[in-house]
Amino acid sequence: MKLKLKNTPEQVELVKAIGSRDTAVSREASEAFAAFLGPVIQKVLLTAGTASQIFVDSAFDEDDSPSYPLDLHYGEGEGYVSVWSQHMAGGLPTSQVEGMKEVKIATYRLDSAVSFNKRYARRARLDVVSKAIERMANEVLIKQERNAWAVILKALSEAYTNSLNHFIVAANGVDLAALNKAMTLNTRINESFSGHTPVAPYSNGITDLYVSPEQKENIRAFAYNPINTSGTSQAFNQTLPENIREDIYRQAGMQNIYGVNIHEMVELGVGGKYVSLFETLAPATEVSGQTDAFSLLNIDNGANDAAGTDWGVGTRDLAIGVDNSAGAFIRPVARQWDSGGDGTFRALPDEQFNMYGSRVEKTGFYGFLEEGRICIDARAIVGLII
Repeated sequence: MKLKLKNTPEQVELVKAIGSRDTAVSREASEAFAAFLGPVIQKVLLTAGTASQIFVDSAFDEDDSPSYPLDLHYGEGEGYVSVWSQHMAGGLPTSQVEGMKEVKIATYRLDSAVSFNKRYARRARLDVVSKAIERMANEVLIKQERNAWAVILKALSEAYTNSLNHFIVAANGVDLAALNKAMTLNTRINESFSGHTPVAPYSNGITDLYVSPEQKENIRAFAYNPINTSGTSQAFNQTLPENIREDIYRQAGMQNIYGVNIHEMVELGVGGKYVSLFETLAPATEVSGQTDAFSLLNIDNGANDAAGTDWGVGTRDLAIGVDNSAGAFIRPVARQWDSGGDGTFRALPDEQFNMYGSRVEKTGFYGFLEEGRICIDARAIVGLII
């Protein structure tokens, strides 16, 4: 993520004032710059991360206790539901059983602080100041992404609906056959509680698929490779129509399949950060008769499946399908009371440098936001274990 300050006379004068040896002038300029800084970083955080495409913001007033009414989200009275959330930043997401009522959502503060020498400000080195702002935004973004995907992966690993797990084995990677099965699975787990077709379908199906660079490579290969749909003989090697192959070639890869948007993530892939997290979060034993991810794949540190293939941890890939039309992933975020009513990221001058006046030739800024992450309904997520 790159940030760059515009080289305007007003910006230059403000940055120079931050570097002033007059403590009063420097503090006033720092407060003005911090007021400008908060909305900029807030806008970046809303657009830069992958999780922001999945989670729906639910703003609440600072110092309030956010909650969500489950009876507005579920259309059937099954008696209880499970939600996945965290109780602290970086904590292990937990599956919390709730009745059909309001669920209280735990929130936490994500913050960052940066500093630089005042001489850079006095020289109007906007590039240095830009890098400091960029660093602050990136640090908060990394924390946001890790916490958000922990909730997503915990929900995927434990979800169990209509006697079905929310993942399938895709032996040949992300291809048309695997995606087709995942779409069927999504329909099955979104049956009504009585096992019938719902009158008002909750799910519009998988809207987005998150894949590793290696799986995106396989998708690009659709342009020149046959697509194996069943079996290994030449008779099963089906090709795409030429016009679709041409589109893939011109676009350097297919951007959607069957109307499902394809997103590439470097955190996925064999040994990838989020795949390893999924393996860690998946339960090691059956829960309420549920066959978990490890039992399904015989992933138990070296055990072999029926075909004698080693399914050991650290050898698998993962693709994640999400129904973004369901609004099942919620991000409660606090509105800061002095930010004009809609600001969620607040930046302040770092007072530790003003405390000693001109003895410390540094200046800095501290920024934070308060948020939570919660999966209200895991029916909006399916996985392909590859």
